[in-house]
Amino acid sequence: MNILVINAGSSSLKYQLLDPSTGELLAKGLCERIGLDGKFTYKPQVAGKAGKNAVDVAMPTHSEAIQTVLNALVDKDNGVLSSMSEIDAVGHRVVHGGESFASSVLLTDEVLKAIEECNPLAPLHNPANLIGIRACAAVLGDKVPQVAVFDTAFHQTMPPVAYTYAIPYEYYENDKVRRYGFHGTSHRFVSARAAAMLGKPIEELKIITCHLGNGSSIAAVKNGKCVDTTMGLTPLAGLPMGTRAGDMDAGVMEFLMNKYNLSMSEMMNILNKKSGVLGISGVSSDFRDLDAAAAEGNVRARLAIDVFCYDVKKYIGSYAAAMGGVDAIVFTAGVGENSPELRTAMTEGLSYMGVAPLNQEANHKRGEEVDISGEGSPVKVLVIPTNEELMIAMDTAEIVEKL
Repeated sequence: MNILVINAGSSSLKYQLLDPSTGELLAKGLCERIGLDGKFTYKPQVAGKAGKNAVDVAMPTHSEAIQTVLNALVDKDNGVLSSMSEIDAVGHRVVHGGESFASSVLLTDEVLKAIEECNPLAPLHNPANLIGIRACAAVLGDKVPQVAVFDTAFHQTMPPVAYTYAIPYEYYENDKVRRYGFHGTSHRFVSARAAAMLGKPIEELKIITCHLGNGSSIAAVKNGKCVDTTMGLTPLAGLPMGTRAGDMDAGVMEFLMNKYNLSMSEMMNILNKKSGVLGISGVSSDFRDLDAAAAEGNVRARLAIDVFCYDVKKYIGSYAAAMGGVDAIVFTAGVGENSPELRTAMTEGLSYMGVAPLNQEANHKRGEEVDISGEGSPVKVLVIPTNEELMIAMDTAEIVEKL
């Protein structure tokens, strides 16, 4: 079965074509600057097929972008499919499913309406996701089934004690203001892979999954279900990230807005786009740049790294407490997968909870699933490359096969 996975933004569209039964990636790429000058990237993963790198293609709307993707996939010289009929289904990443969706679902008119009702919870993402869904329907027609896979769905198993905010309860009753969490597809994928690596049923494990990158979140996964996570109503909460502030005293907003005559939109732009490790360091939101600057003696770059690692360690401890213990800690995503130095810093001093100093030879491996636990460590520390697209494709195939 061939599944086309789509992640649509307001002016971009990422895509992958996968066979979920084998995990084989056939092609991937990106449509950028949709509605502007249109840049198209195509990377076939089949030997002998040539790709395209940011070539100019007219893409006034997402429909033309989807058509461009399909044309490349079936191109007689460099395509990976013989015809569009070989695309069995389309899986869409949808950021926010609110309380309506605790799992992936087949897209219908009713589901589209429910996703639209979540737009106020993710105004930058959900409308763009819907544009991608409708563009696919316009180009492929109704005969090709489409499935929505939600970033928030995995976290819908959180109990009220974990998702309820300590504000007047009517804001939850009337407006559904609560913790939702994001990166759910990644947390779900790596927690399942962790159980497989440990050779134990996930229903018997307590796992802390750390998705660390430009956007970062941590989840507590007990017996295969998420019981807590760091992001909240929006992705702004939790850890300090590349440019997001993470958890902070809300009174800071009032203080700064009054002192500098900032509007709410200006304040939110600061918290979302100018804060995090970028704000602390003044150097970059990229941890590779921070590492280089810190190595050269930049004190603020060092502080930014230390604040990030401190908060990760703090959440690991709190989630172990929330679950009554932990069997495994998983690191994934850009920073989690690629920074042995940060993994070391994040796990130092955790011997009291069963985390031995890391096996540094294993810790310096890259691009593979690896157990980096120190010798005799009761708590296993794992590095697992995430694959959200494969998870989306697997969900899509499972739903479509039941039709």
